[in-house]
Amino acid sequence: MPGCAARLLKHLPGVGRYTAGAIASIAYNEVTGLVDGNVARVFSRLRVIGGDSTSQAVTDAFWSLAGTLVDSERPGDFNQALMELGATVCTPKVPTCSKCPLRSYCRAYTQVEKHKQNASARLIKVTTTTDIEDNLPDIECAADGCSLCLPANEPWDSSQGVMNYPRKAKKKPPRIERTAVCIIENVNKKQFLIVQRPETGLLAGLWEFPSTLLDENFREEQRMAHVSTFLKTHFGLHFKSSKLKHIGEVLHIFSHIHQTYVIDYIQVNSAEVGKLQCDQSTRWVDKTQLLESAISTAMKKVFKTYEAGVHISTAKTNGSKPIPRKRKASGHDRTDKKKQLALETFFKPALK
Repeated sequence: MPGCAARLLKHLPGVGRYTAGAIASIAYNEVTGLVDGNVARVFSRLRVIGGDSTSQAVTDAFWSLAGTLVDSERPGDFNQALMELGATVCTPKVPTCSKCPLRSYCRAYTQVEKHKQNASARLIKVTTTTDIEDNLPDIECAADGCSLCLPANEPWDSSQGVMNYPRKAKKKPPRIERTAVCIIENVNKKQFLIVQRPETGLLAGLWEFPSTLLDENFREEQRMAHVSTFLKTHFGLHFKSSKLKHIGEVLHIFSHIHQTYVIDYIQVNSAEVGKLQCDQSTRWVDKTQLLESAISTAMKKVFKTYEAGVHISTAKTNGSKPIPRKRKASGHDRTDKKKQLALETFFKPALK
């Protein structure tokens, strides 16, 4: 096991900057800081850092503070104490500033106290020196567009107190996407074609049915033409448009994408499969293998919709009607002619 944060970060896959700092300082007593959510909150209030806490500039400022403030003799204890302070005292909501050992150093707390003093002074129409001080910008923030300050469109809110810090950027509204999903079945072997996604990006490395992003303005005939071109280009699959059957649509919501999958289905035989352009990123699987593969929840929803659509289509083709399910009798036999007893009958004395 490497004994310093830099080598832990370099040689151990999956170990990030925070984990490396924690292991190095706590286990090996290396003088190195760390930053987690609790520490970031403490630093943000301590130094009134009001910029987007997820931005690179603010993140760098947090790590710079962590490296500067860490205790040289007991770095592990210092880092654990800082995390504990954020978890138990300097909490996201209802922080207990009265119990905070850093209260006298906390600029967010000082800001709140100055506001209270100024508010009291205004009631008796007294101008204090703190009124003037409050209007002067910090020397570190004198430049326009400071990335560490509260944004101009979201100024300090007196009702929030120290909870003005830290600030997170508002979430962007999810983008709307439509994706065509093509379920290609080898009818002779009851197998489906799946392809592997790239190793980076959304759903990296997972398997899925052949899919292509659709233009939001596509009409139905344009969508069909786009799907046909996609299958010819990527898999060498040539077919009549009448073979491509539309199954339906499935909405799946990711954290930042509202994705609608438009599902189409086409049958091929083993002879046609032999002519397809397939490589290591493609695979033919049966239903059991498909459900055991590393496929996303979205693709499972797509396949479930496909099964339901094909079942209905087959029933219509055969002219048959769905067989209604018989309900199982629950409890006592429904042929029993005895009436249900009223609750009070159980409390009547038994007849002798």
